[in-house]
Amino acid sequence: MYAASAIQKLLDELERLPGIGPKSAQRIAYWILNTDRTEAIRLADAIIEVKDTVHFCSRCFNYAQDDLCDICASLKRDHSLICVVSEPRDIPPIERTGAFEGVYHVLGGVISPLEGIGPDSLHITELLGRINDPAVKEVILATNPNIEGETTASYLARLLKPTGVTVSRLASGLPVGGDLEFADEVTLGRAIESRHEL
Repeated sequence: MYAASAIQKLLDELERLPGIGPKSAQRIAYWILNTDRTEAIRLADAIIEVKDTVHFCSRCFNYAQDDLCDICASLKRDHSLICVVSEPRDIPPIERTGAFEGVYHVLGGVISPLEGIGPDSLHITELLGRINDPAVKEVILATNPNIEGETTASYLARLLKPTGVTVSRLASGLPVGGDLEFADEVTLGRAIESRHEL
């Protein structure tokens, strides 16, 4: 009886995780039950450590263990170039490209009136404070190409243009290896608008 209630409690907690349904929760729970205690404790310790030591960077709002995240603290990064993203999870995919050498600014979400998220709910004031630094030359808006992301990018572009800093938007369009016949109209339209001379 007690074992069943302990397992059910674990299953309930695992199912609360994003992207984890009942079957995935069951697989993870049985892995935890069947693994040795040392591995289970290592997982639990990692969760506790991340909750105790990781917070937001005081400059860009990425995840950090010190006052500044590793990117903001790096002297090798181009601090004149700021890439604006919605959430910290948007940074690793950009970093994996190896094509961006600048720094980031995390908004902490996107403008979404239906969810009650307006500009005042985001880290826009802090972004404007960073733009006041004459060393900043360009801001790249890298919000998702959906309604909320486009709304946020348009709002930021209107706000930043008068500052004199260059404001750009990530190009969007057809994925490499994609077929035209399967592209939706919005994606195809963006690909046409973002075309470049060869």
